[in-house]
Amino acid sequence: MSDHLIQKILTARVYDVAIESPVHKAPFLSSRLGREVLYKREDLQPVYSFKCRGAYNKMLSIDPEVLSKGVIAASAGNHAQGVALGAQRLKIPAVIVMPTTTPAIKVRSAKARGAQVILHGDSFDEAFAKSQELISQYGYTYLHPFDDIEVIAGQGTVAVELLRQVTKPIDAVFIPVGGGGLAAGMAAYIKYVRPEIKVIGVEPEDAACLAAALDAKERVVLSQVGLFADGVAVKQIGANTFDVLKDACDEVITVTTDEICAAVKDVFDDVRSVNEPAGALSVAGLKKYAAREGAGEALVAILSGANVNFDRIRHVAERAEVGEKREAILAVTIPERPGAFKSFCEQIGQRNITEFNYRYSDTDEAHIFVGVTTDPSTDDRAELVSKLDQAGLPVVDMTENELAKLHIRHMVGGRSPEAGSELVFRFEFPERPGALLKFLNRIGARWNISAFHYRNHGAAYGRVLVSMQAAASERDELSSYFDDIGYTYFDESENPAVRLFMKD
Repeated sequence: MSDHLIQKILTARVYDVAIESPVHKAPFLSSRLGREVLYKREDLQPVYSFKCRGAYNKMLSIDPEVLSKGVIAASAGNHAQGVALGAQRLKIPAVIVMPTTTPAIKVRSAKARGAQVILHGDSFDEAFAKSQELISQYGYTYLHPFDDIEVIAGQGTVAVELLRQVTKPIDAVFIPVGGGGLAAGMAAYIKYVRPEIKVIGVEPEDAACLAAALDAKERVVLSQVGLFADGVAVKQIGANTFDVLKDACDEVITVTTDEICAAVKDVFDDVRSVNEPAGALSVAGLKKYAAREGAGEALVAILSGANVNFDRIRHVAERAEVGEKREAILAVTIPERPGAFKSFCEQIGQRNITEFNYRYSDTDEAHIFVGVTTDPSTDDRAELVSKLDQAGLPVVDMTENELAKLHIRHMVGGRSPEAGSELVFRFEFPERPGALLKFLNRIGARWNISAFHYRNHGAAYGRVLVSMQAAASERDELSSYFDDIGYTYFDESENPAVRLFMKD
């Protein structure tokens, strides 16, 4: 490991704006996993995230005359607040360029610390381009959120504290990975001081840029990233961070949205803090590792942030039980005759029904959408599916079906014979005025919308299901229209949830 980086970590100046965050025990999770679990509480920082460390350390490395002109960042998240706090402490101008889709709470938080906020574009790329334009006009210094040695060194102070606070044997430290600033800084120091400790990066399955880079042995750009854990939704690992992590990261574990939601609940149960999805990401990875490895020495998870929008909590609670494997989501076909529902309930037995959606469809059979509690310590879910099948009640397991969990469970209402041929798509619409109108204007009168369902989860993008009256032969033409609009979308026409609950 580079002695130069270690020296920078040891001399980083962060405590004008950051606290030495405590390490707390996780008694409930420790008991469940059968080994000691510790949380490093970066969610308790003044900006509820570790980001203030790296941003401030970077500012102090800049020539004072240059720094006096001000700093600028493109960010819709925790980096923005870290920059704003550091600039406020140093009494210098700070400009934050945010996409217009940024939730109001994050805009208010940056403004509250004295930063000038400029809303520009629908995406980070557009906000970044605007920030570069302003640099050329006003001479601001750009503060990168992760791919800067001084930023990496500032984040590395988390590891300095951790190894001083926890002197007992540690098996592994789990660190969330977005662009890699926190992971690189911590990994460099941990491997330099206590190389026997495993450093494990944790990424969402739909935003695993470090895992992809390690597999390819070079940085790659993901075609798209999931937005649920927005704090780590990065398409490409940083150049400087990858240079460290390719040697210092022992493993990358990827986790699902449901597993992240379950981890948010675990953190709340243990320390009564509601972490943002990216903040609890490391806990989700820790749980998968513990299940795989069994008993051993202590495990440490970095709780990296608690800047969660209140609206997001509803979605987290909805998905946490599935993530913990305590709930199965099933589509069951029952005959449309008296006593059929009673027969179904007899097969469920003593399990609780958490959700039940049904509407009369035709005289022969009915499709029901049902949530059922399951025992995560056994093969209860698979046994239930088998039991229903053997009883002559065909079942499709929807527990891993994103469309079913996001949309179908909220819109089960019967199928429409009059709709004719339909193609069904799932979209991510930017949360800004005019997003829907842009979509409708591009489609025009060419196709009719036969079903539409929208949900927002307190994020920059809303989840939308759209059913179009179109033939299969028109799929390519319709997709070209969607490509022009520029919104992320997925063709769900062949999804079993669509076949069972939407198509006639």
